[in-house]
Amino acid sequence: MNTVILLGRLTADPDIRSTRDGKAVASFTLAVDRYKEGADFIRCQAWEKRAEFCEKYLKKGTKIAIRGRIRTGDYTDKDGKKVYTTDVVIEDIEFAQTKAAQEAPEPKPDENGFMDIPDNIGEELPFN
Repeated sequence: MNTVILLGRLTADPDIRSTRDGKAVASFTLAVDRYKEGADFIRCQAWEKRAEFCEKYLKKGTKIAIRGRIRTGDYTDKDGKKVYTTDVVIEDIEFAQTKAAQEAPEPKPDENGFMDIPDNIGEELPFN
């Protein structure tokens, strides 16, 4: 089985191109946080209708969830060196954050790892 599910943010606006036979393809890199620290940068491709969706709705910083499959390949660069590639070909894509949340600054934890809870959130907390 070749299935991968990722949650992350676009590192740049998607690059949209067309193949010789007119199929749209969107390419972008997804920054996926690691459990403890750092991030992995995963190259992704979306084809046809999914590529059109990416062109219309996605931009740098958009948080998305994707499901797809890993595709490996290789090519020879201009210096004659063989280059190996690994991409995720997207089969499903969903927004992982509301538009309002995308535009609001993300809260940062203090030096102890804690964040302040805004006063207007009281009714939404399950322990209130």
